[in-house]
Amino acid sequence: MHEWETFLPEEIRERLDRINNVQLVLSMGMRTESISPEGEVRVSMDASDKINALGGAHGGAVFILADQAFALACNLGKEPQVALCANINFIKAGKGRLEAVARKLSETRKTSVYEVKVFDAGEIIAIFQGTGYKLNGAPKAAIPEEYPPK
Repeated sequence: MHEWETFLPEEIRERLDRINNVQLVLSMGMRTESISPEGEVRVSMDASDKINALGGAHGGAVFILADQAFALACNLGKEPQVALCANINFIKAGKGRLEAVARKLSETRKTSVYEVKVFDAGEIIAIFQGTGYKLNGAPKAAIPEEYPPK
């Protein structure tokens, strides 16, 4: 049992479980470390096997980690959200166990903006910003109840 299971409603816990159990997240070895009652999300991943040709963590892997933290953070509310846009600034190369920390910056009736900082051993290596779009009663997301589908 995770600590967030004590304060998040069942519907949101189920949504987060689906987000955490898609094949890409599992194959990348990502782990949700914590979700605070204030909405801060921490996700980690070992980047040592995701190195680019120049010896640093592959930018795509860093982006996917930040995007996962963003996806979890923006889906903590009543309305399911999807990414409307996202960008990342790479500051320096990471190589080890990376941690992405997501926090909400602002929110409107239809959108939200999150900042995700990615760290390697406490040093910031990237800053990601994502805008979430609230589905507002749209049909349930296409992620099957059971993943992977049989």
